[in-house]
Amino acid sequence: MTVPDSSVVTPASLPEASRLGQFYALTKPRVVQLIVFCALIGMVLAVPGIPAWHDVQLALVACAGIWLVAGAAAAFNCLVEQGIDAKMRRTAWRPTARGQLSSPQTLAFSAGLCALGSWILYVWVNPLTMWLTFATFVGYAVVYTVILKPLTPQNIVIGGASGAMPPVLGWAAMTGSVGPEALILFLIIFLWTPPHFWALALYRVEEYRKAGLPMLPVTHGNEFTRLQVFLYTLVLFPACLMPFIFKMSGWLYLVVAVLLSLGFSAYAWLLWRNYSDALARKTFRFSLIHLSALFATLLLDHYLL
Repeated sequence: MTVPDSSVVTPASLPEASRLGQFYALTKPRVVQLIVFCALIGMVLAVPGIPAWHDVQLALVACAGIWLVAGAAAAFNCLVEQGIDAKMRRTAWRPTARGQLSSPQTLAFSAGLCALGSWILYVWVNPLTMWLTFATFVGYAVVYTVILKPLTPQNIVIGGASGAMPPVLGWAAMTGSVGPEALILFLIIFLWTPPHFWALALYRVEEYRKAGLPMLPVTHGNEFTRLQVFLYTLVLFPACLMPFIFKMSGWLYLVVAVLLSLGFSAYAWLLWRNYSDALARKTFRFSLIHLSALFATLLLDHYLL
């Protein structure tokens, strides 16, 4: 753990609201919001037509349980990577990196969230959803964070399976099973993750090198990483069309999916041919728009069919 400098307030002197804010920050709210949103897409698509009130109640409870376990995984990630986070400008503000929260506090917080979320999912949703969500926790917090991330430049590819699970969790919550439609949504996020994250890693490469993490731009260089980003967007393109091909959506989704995928591929092509940090940032930001807008359109199109 890093020792806080003189400008950092110690935990003992913090007012209660500030301490709660620190614990909340450990859950990586923006990331968890996207996770819950993707899970909600799986829930909505699993229910034909307008959902009944009991479906809405079940979805709300499932979202709460998934949010808690996802927040627990994020907090555990902050605990494991507090030394690395302190070396990177993007993450140095985290309470664990600044020494504002101790390791026992963070571990207890993570364990409490995971236990509560798992209990909610097991009792009020179904055991399958609980076990899949817990497996996702282990996949991200342990397999990716502890094992893959510090050992291999393919960490984000292999570990991306955990990040692609939310729609599967949502589908399982509403149906008690995992259908092929859920696996299509899983595939989209799984293929989207590497170009999204490598675009970020390109302009943060020196921070990853300083932290000693074997991210692809560090181990294989800038040009090779840019090519991989572009190739992944090409593979992602047809995957984004699969909801239409398998009649999960209509023409509205198809048009938006084509436009978004063309845009992502265009950014990746420009990044490959003429690199700049500014363009890498734009590519990263567009990747967020790509996934959010894609799934939002899938949601809208579901009710227009």
